[in-house]
This record gives sequence, C-alpha cells and structure tokens, in this order.
Amino acid sequence: MHTISNKELPEVVFGIHAVQELLKSDQALQKVNKVYLQKNLHSGSLTRINQRAQALHLVVQAVPKNKLDDLSDHGNHQGVVVTVSPFAYVELDTLLEQLHANQQEPFFLILDNLNDPRNFGSILRTADAVGVNGVIIPKRRASGVTGLVAKTATGAIEHLPIVRVTNLVQTIQQLKAAGIWIFGTDMTGTDYRHWNAQGPIALVIGNEGKGLSTLVKQQVDQMLTIPMIGHVQSLNASVAAGILLYQAFTSRKVN
Repeated sequence: MHTISNKELPEVVFGIHAVQELLKSDQALQKVNKVYLQKNLHSGSLTRINQRAQALHLVVQAVPKNKLDDLSDHGNHQGVVVTVSPFAYVELDTLLEQLHANQQEPFFLILDNLNDPRNFGSILRTADAVGVNGVIIPKRRASGVTGLVAKTATGAIEHLPIVRVTNLVQTIQQLKAAGIWIFGTDMTGTDYRHWNAQGPIALVIGNEGKGLSTLVKQQVDQMLTIPMIGHVQSLNASVAAGILLYQAFTSRKVN
C-alpha cells in the first residue's frame, strides 16, 4: 500500500501498479474507502481497475486531474487514486509466531534510519523478490510507509510484512535471543561473496549517508562489505541492499 503522511491529506494509494495490487489483496474491502479515476482518461489498465472496484462494490468516482493531483500531493498518479485506511504495520511477536507455526526460518531485513522514501520503496520491491519475510524499521528518524514508498515498491507492500519498532537496538537484541544471526554492512568486513546466509538471519542496511548507527553496529554479529575498485567508495542504499539480498537469496536457495 502506498500512503501519504501529510496530515492535511487522506491516506492514499496512487499509480496503476500499486492500486492493482491493492485491489487484488484479501484486505481490499477493509482498506479501501473510495476509488478516484480521472475523467476522460481511458486505458485498459484503468478500465480493469474500474471493473475490479465495481466487482468489490467499492465507491468509484470520476474526477478532474487536478483533484487527483491534490490527493496524491502531485505524485505520478497515472489517473487513479484510492483513499484507504492507514497502513497496518505488523507486530514483531506476531510475525515470529507465524513463521514458527509455518516452520519458516526468519529472513529479515532491518533498515537503520533510512530516510529516502524512494530507496525504501526500491528495497521493499527487492526484498519481496528474494523472499524476505519481514522488514523492520524504526518509528523515529526514518521513512515510514508513504505514498511515494508504495509507488516505488509497485505493490510489494501488499505482500511483505513491515514491523515498526520504538527501539531498534532492543529489537535486535530480541531477535538475537530468538536465535537470529545479525549481519550488517560496513567498509571493512567479510567479502559479501563469501557470506553464508543460511539459517535464521537479519540483514541491517544503514542510513544513506551515515551507514549503521553506532549502537546498532555494536549489536551486529558479522559485518559484510561490498568490494569496490572505482573512485566512489560507496553505493546507494537500495543498490547495496539489492546486491546483498541477492547474495543471501543465492546462499539460501543453492546450498
């Protein structure tokens, strides 16, 4: 789902892919308040969205483009905006219980004060692709699930549990007590290509500019590094996360 945190605006989902995923979800009836479609804009995708909304007996209204611009805070809405109930974060204890009941080994992603909603959305999309079964973010000093996040994630948040916690350090300690091995990223560490990511694990990705916070770094069991030979010795957070997540995917699936 794709929400905007500005308190003057309703919670919204916008963009064709994000709305399609929302309307396919089992919770669509509980989440959706109203579907807005742009007047005099016709496409196969918008027609299918309208048909799906009508089949679910949702309220659908055709409105001028400027109405959608206002609702989406001038985002790239592609002619469709849906107002929804606020995003439902998952409790960590509930997620751990579900994984245990399903005999699944935790494969978590922890985002340490990630601020850029585009990076957040891109990372969520990759996390869903590689089978991450939970993303953990802090409540403060970090991007939450916003409209831009959901737009960038292109529907991944409809399938990926997201946990929002008050204290990231205490949460990591809880995960370690549950037998989950914590991996972090740093300029000095084990070459990620030698990373054995089997078993219950959590990967921590740090802030775009500062990396891992000091207190979080102290909780990490093993640091990973991505070797670079170019002049720029850092990678975009979403790119680094993508490289590491696919290494984890390879390790967990091949071995």
